[in-house]
Amino acid sequence: MLIVDLRNDERLIAETAALLIAGFAGHRQHPWPDMPSALAEVRESLGAGRISRIATVERGAVVGWVGGISRYRGRVWEIHPLVVRPDLQGKGIGRALVNDLESVARARGALTLWVGTDDEDGLTTLWGMDPYPDLLGHLADIRSVGTHPFAFYRKLGFSLAGVMPDANGPGQPDIYLARKVGR
Repeated sequence: MLIVDLRNDERLIAETAALLIAGFAGHRQHPWPDMPSALAEVRESLGAGRISRIATVERGAVVGWVGGISRYRGRVWEIHPLVVRPDLQGKGIGRALVNDLESVARARGALTLWVGTDDEDGLTTLWGMDPYPDLLGHLADIRSVGTHPFAFYRKLGFSLAGVMPDANGPGQPDIYLARKVGR
């Protein structure tokens, strides 16, 4: 596997967009359900203040993609998005992409890497609940009850940084995690 910058190459852009569609298939609210929306997301990742890295294998086939967005004048970088070909998940590609993004962001002056992980599908203990008035108490007890990205990021050393209740509708929070760059 090789991780490289995604460049303005139509074949790589199209493969990355197709991967984005496949990687989020099955989500209740698919953020990129078709090729035009996925292509727009991939092309946007090539802009200023962004990092766009792909994992490739045999003859340059794209098997993973991670994007980064500069925040707070480059001191904080948001992971957006991260996707791995579904049949290759759990094989270290996502971990390698996140670590690679961290290295590139560190070289650009990053201090923190963060990610928001929506729970629209009932895969954490925060789903379907009204966390008020004890928001921090519910956050302290959060657990993954399925294959939610929350568990993946925790394994990578990310700490729970917050939650936005009802971000995607009643009982559908966005969960924020962060880790110090250069652990």
